[in-house]
Amino acid sequence: MSALNRAGFANLTTSHRPDDGLALRDAFILAAVRCAPPQNKPTPEEIANCLPHFDAELDALPNIRVVVALGKIGFDAYLNLLKHRGLVIRPKPVFGHGVAHTLPNGHTLIGCYHPSRQNTNTGKLTSRMMDDVFRKVRKGTS
Repeated sequence: MSALNRAGFANLTTSHRPDDGLALRDAFILAAVRCAPPQNKPTPEEIANCLPHFDAELDALPNIRVVVALGKIGFDAYLNLLKHRGLVIRPKPVFGHGVAHTLPNGHTLIGCYHPSRQNTNTGKLTSRMMDDVFRKVRKGTS
């Protein structure tokens, strides 16, 4: 949440409760998987089971221009959703932190390492790296 705040997308640096006043501007957070699976690694079945929810939420957001996928699972889930909708992208974009892809549907897809404890505690993902991604989004550049 801090990176969203620093980039001007959130009014708070952290959120602890649904009623704590967090407001997002020009941003919405979707979850490709709606459960916390064992070892934080959802199965293909769990991802597929959540696809209708992911699809419905995305449908409710007609003005999307940029999608930041947190982790390769989120990245692939978004591409699978597009495939489910009949948009197969060739060659398939490759996930990379901070790597942006302009897609045929007009969206820009940006990969971002997932902000899990495993990634943040090991330094694989730093605050600066998150800030770089959301600054790129704020600028509207790919």
